[in-house]
Amino acid sequence: MRANATGRVLHDPKGGSFWFDAGAVCLDFAHTGGEGRYAVFETLHEPADLGEWLAQPPLVTVMTVPVTAGELTAAKALRQAIWEAAHARAARRSLPAEAVATINRAAATAPLVPELAVDGTTTGWATPVRATQALSTLAREMIELLSGPLSGRIRECASDDCPLVFVDSSRPGARRWCSMERCGNRHKLRALRARRATDS
Repeated sequence: MRANATGRVLHDPKGGSFWFDAGAVCLDFAHTGGEGRYAVFETLHEPADLGEWLAQPPLVTVMTVPVTAGELTAAKALRQAIWEAAHARAARRSLPAEAVATINRAAATAPLVPELAVDGTTTGWATPVRATQALSTLAREMIELLSGPLSGRIRECASDDCPLVFVDSSRPGARRWCSMERCGNRHKLRALRARRATDS
């Protein structure tokens, strides 16, 4: 990864948006859309959408080879695999074999190669830059996350109706919510109403 900064603005199809930091770029990627009931959150409609997402920090992966429809399909398969594996780990279940195979397959291709600029102080990615390389980099990060010391810190939001997953990197390991401005505040409001109803 190019930097430690993670997180993206997520948009609710019913309106509104909020900042969500999943704590890992691969998990940020897992929240770009989905299948079934999560299809309403889809943001990667065209190959260019994938290129645009990858070009944002922290990857800042500007494609020198246009993203293809096949790469978009592969990206969505990897995204689903990351989503399923993260939820399984958060629930302390065995990882789905198909998800593991998909992640491993993506990781087996050549990743992005960092390249030092002539000034010796900045970096970029060695060309050509292809989407498959970025997907490999994301898959490798997911492998490191699942097999590393933060594996036990993968959590699902504590809200009953929020499936967002994240790495709890807080020092005490006490993060419960996808975002305080969203589910955290909703929980506080519900608790406050419940207390007022009890007191009245």
